[in-house]
Amino acid sequence: MKNINQSLKKCPYSLLALWLISILWAYNTQAKPKLFSNGAIAYAYPVNGITIDGNLDDWTANKLRKFPIKKVPFGKPAKNEADLSAYFYAGYNLATQSLYIVTVVTDESHVALNKKGVSWNEQDAYVLYLDSQHSTKGSGVLVYALNQFNKRLSDPSESWDPSIWNATMDNVTFAFKREGNNSVYECQIKLGDQLQVGKTFGLDHIVVDRDKAESGTSYLAWGSGGSKSQAPGRLGDLMIVKPKTTTGTIQGKIAWKDKDAKGLPGHIRVTSANNPAMWTEARVNKQGEFSFELPVGKYKMGLAWEFYTGEGKNYKIAPLTQKVTVKTDQVTQMPLIKLGVLPKIDKIPSKGILPNFTAKKAKKLDKFIAAYQDYYKIPGVSLVLIEKGKIIYHKTYGVKNNLSGAKVTDETLFEAASITKTVFGFLVCRLAEQGIIDLDKPLHQYLPFKAIAHDKRYELITARHVLSHRTGFPNWAYNNADGKLDIKFTPGTKFGYSGEGFEYLKRVVVKITGKDINTLLRKEVLEPLNLKNTYFMKDERLAKTVSNGHYGVYTSKISMPNAPGMAWSMFTEAKSFAEFALALRNRKGLKPETYDKMFKINTNVVREAPYARPNVKEFYGLSIWMEKGAMGEAFGHGGNNGDFQCQFKMYKDLDVGFVVFTNSDKGTQLNIALDQFLVTGKIKDHKE
Repeated sequence: MKNINQSLKKCPYSLLALWLISILWAYNTQAKPKLFSNGAIAYAYPVNGITIDGNLDDWTANKLRKFPIKKVPFGKPAKNEADLSAYFYAGYNLATQSLYIVTVVTDESHVALNKKGVSWNEQDAYVLYLDSQHSTKGSGVLVYALNQFNKRLSDPSESWDPSIWNATMDNVTFAFKREGNNSVYECQIKLGDQLQVGKTFGLDHIVVDRDKAESGTSYLAWGSGGSKSQAPGRLGDLMIVKPKTTTGTIQGKIAWKDKDAKGLPGHIRVTSANNPAMWTEARVNKQGEFSFELPVGKYKMGLAWEFYTGEGKNYKIAPLTQKVTVKTDQVTQMPLIKLGVLPKIDKIPSKGILPNFTAKKAKKLDKFIAAYQDYYKIPGVSLVLIEKGKIIYHKTYGVKNNLSGAKVTDETLFEAASITKTVFGFLVCRLAEQGIIDLDKPLHQYLPFKAIAHDKRYELITARHVLSHRTGFPNWAYNNADGKLDIKFTPGTKFGYSGEGFEYLKRVVVKITGKDINTLLRKEVLEPLNLKNTYFMKDERLAKTVSNGHYGVYTSKISMPNAPGMAWSMFTEAKSFAEFALALRNRKGLKPETYDKMFKINTNVVREAPYARPNVKEFYGLSIWMEKGAMGEAFGHGGNNGDFQCQFKMYKDLDVGFVVFTNSDKGTQLNIALDQFLVTGKIKDHKE
């Protein structure tokens, strides 16, 4: 990727001088240098006389701009442009309230299979992605999968956006034509009132090329990345513009005002000063540089995300105030944009409000939750407080879906993420009591693990190692550069948090019991401990009550696994899970000697900077996290699935505790602050 300085070296000296002056003054326009890539933006102009028949004559008559499709999102690259290349035109017609898209694919061989049971990537195909709402909260994406013989709309009911659940193909007209080495995919999509001049749509394409003579499949995409329908913000942008609208370019650079701030946000946003429905984003490179080609007019600068996390620190960025004017065929160089960091929210008292919870303290707690929800933009929360072995407070806050505004209720279920490990650990301890599994017998003797059998150290791994995170496995194999499982240290010698170990132990448990893990969990944990509203895999009842997760203000797609994952897949809510926390507190469901083993220190947890906690000692028992600090001993576990973050924590000496679930990627910030608000009071040397 070229930076601005490299591009300007190709310009006349006088223009370079003007660029240097622009650092000190406001804006400067120049002859257009070569740009570095920063996302995908296209423009749709009015068209007339378009017939959906696969012919290009009516498109070329409208003299539209051609947009190349040339990124390789995955798979093997094509040999050359003759092997695979593509471009598209876009237009609209207000009289028919329609968006028109034609995509032309060049490839030397065309594979089309007119029979049932053929996968979409076993033949040549084209996938069109459309977000016609283009909400700043991340609206839903419709996916049109097209090939020579078929057209279909991927099930919209699986979207995070309820407003598109009833979408059909009834408003889509499609034609395919193969002529020479070209395949033409032509679409008319009737959008009704959603089609407005001056609006931006989310748009993207993936072209699939299956060669007859080769075993692989090649892909091309317009915008960067894949999984375009799995979350908001992954499409390019299509701007609906007036006839004869011209474009210009703005370039700029961002940097922190605070020299101690690390890294930079990855995107920057521009919004039309006259029409908030016209907005788009560009990528920011590592040097902080960005570039947009935009329709002429006035724009306001902004950020795609209010928060940025770098090297263990969270920054809430002050709103941008810069404005810029885009001029025809000109490059406008903006002055340096300095990002300010807003003060952190601080509503934590010097002393926690527990124990001795009262109605007055409840009001303070509700205000505290509301303030942190607003600051961190956390959509929904489920909370329980525990004191002296009883639930003393239960409340839900906010919404379970930012787009629909549906409220969190007592029945709303959240992903419990790694808290699942504690429940699974309880199951394994129950099975050990029954003599079904030996915690110290090497697991390979129950079930060999082929993926790691090349490293004989794996034969040392026991169930105790798994439950105390001493297997030597990474957290997840996909975090390794090659995506393969390995062993980082000799099992049993030190702490290394690992979800892979729990998944291996799950398979062992299934093998030796001959029962599926879901059945075992219900029989050995949920029923004995009276844990209601708790699920580990896809279920009709779960589907009716589950919350969406959120990254920032963007709502995530609901993900219910077809099979339980013992490191991450539990769904529950605070009041239901509080029964499990109370069972641990009351030493219920296991023999006293088993509880002694479960809470015995198996390994010390040493946190590295910037996460070190100098005044707290941390340990792991058997799937239980424990600590010793100023407030005495505590136990519990946290969970982080990205868009869901949660925690439960029980203080032994004070005999108080809490359970909190959030549907946000900023939930951990609330959880940390909540611990201090409730119990410890403000911790001056706390690290995020």
